[in-house]
Amino acid sequence: MLYNFLYPLAEYFQPFNLFRYLTFRTGGAIMTAMIISFLIAPSVIRWLKSKQGSGQPIRADGPETHFKKKGTPVMGGLMIIFSVTLSTLLWVDIHDPYMWLVLWVFLGCGAVGFCDDYVKLTRSSHKGLPGKMRLLLECAIALVAVIAVMCLTAAPLDTGLAVPFFKNVLFDLGWFFAPFGVLVIAGSANAVNLTDGLDGLAIGSVMIAAACFGIISYLVGNVIFANYLQIHNVPGAGELAVFCGALVGAGLGFLWYNAPPAEVFMGDTGSLALGGALGTISVITKHEIVLAIIGGLFVIETLSVIIQVVSFKTRGKRVFRMAPIHHHFEKLGWAETTVVIRFWIIAIILALIGLSTLKLR
Repeated sequence: MLYNFLYPLAEYFQPFNLFRYLTFRTGGAIMTAMIISFLIAPSVIRWLKSKQGSGQPIRADGPETHFKKKGTPVMGGLMIIFSVTLSTLLWVDIHDPYMWLVLWVFLGCGAVGFCDDYVKLTRSSHKGLPGKMRLLLECAIALVAVIAVMCLTAAPLDTGLAVPFFKNVLFDLGWFFAPFGVLVIAGSANAVNLTDGLDGLAIGSVMIAAACFGIISYLVGNVIFANYLQIHNVPGAGELAVFCGALVGAGLGFLWYNAPPAEVFMGDTGSLALGGALGTISVITKHEIVLAIIGGLFVIETLSVIIQVVSFKTRGKRVFRMAPIHHHFEKLGWAETTVVIRFWIIAIILALIGLSTLKLR
């Protein structure tokens, strides 16, 4: 918005020329979202405590150390959503259609997560919306976004799947790209949701992934850099770097209060919104497979749950002491902070591997 109002005035006031640069506006989005998040957090936390009473229900079969978290308010994702949305609208080119698609999924999945958290709180149970209903809503939101991406993106990228490490490989999925894109977005949303089980784990991992996709969005949207790196250029995708910057800034502010011992949990409100947004950005930038690398920690968490369920149903035995896998290590005696920091290290390593695909082609 600032870009649309102030950049045209650059001929009268030279400093406004800064708004033409994505790097400047991304930096502005980071700082703005972080400041907003810091400013509203105390009030939001007090309000959530006053409304929720005993806070998020704690699983009876969970790690014993989690019982002391009883009373911690949930739905802290509201402050992330507010900070990211406001900051993005301030610094992005509001005429960019891709930005509105990401915000659609971000807010839509956030609304689904809010309903899920609300049901948990009102029923005093760790079970929220019925799984099929939640997944159906997520898929409907994702399908709208994917079809819009297919309409906005020029052929052959509209239905094409790019393969990392290969510069000219592009598989045309045709209309199968629609269900594939829905799988990426809904899968990403739920993968982040499964990762959100320890103080600071999910938001730290999301910030790492968002920073990487901020770089990817900027490079994909710039025809010069895209040609140099031999990656597919998607005009207009560069503006998503502003959104990613806002996500990092808001995440920093939230992490201040979510660091162990957490004063607030993001809940499904935040995790579904964040995961859905990352999935949508990967679909727009044609880096869906790279998302599985950069967000490899989310993949590991999801696979641990799938393996656990399949093993128990087919063999009657559990592979892990508890799933998702971060709880397995807690059951082994690792301190919560140890699990979080080591998982962050894994997330950083995977992010570096993912970013290396930009050059190794």
